[in-house]
Amino acid sequence: MAKRLIPCLNRVLVEKIVPPSKTNSGILLPEKTTKLNSGKVVAVGPGARDRDGNLVPVSVKEGDVVLLPEYGGTEVSSVQG
Repeated sequence: MAKRLIPCLNRVLVEKIVPPSKTNSGILLPEKTTKLNSGKVVAVGPGARDRDGNLVPVSVKEGDVVLLPEYGGTEVSSVQG
């Protein structure tokens, strides 16, 4: 049985997008253009609560494309059951 990562509170699970190394016509792209820090949102937590106990939802949803900080986040390689 496979386990799914489910983020808690206002956390977001993002899968990094790997840009193509060549175009459809076969032209090879330099390495500098393949260094984009963007990703696709895979899962979103329900949100955090404020001081009054009201739920503050997360502003992104599954399927959105977001920019990632260069040194931010935690890398997850695989999930073992």
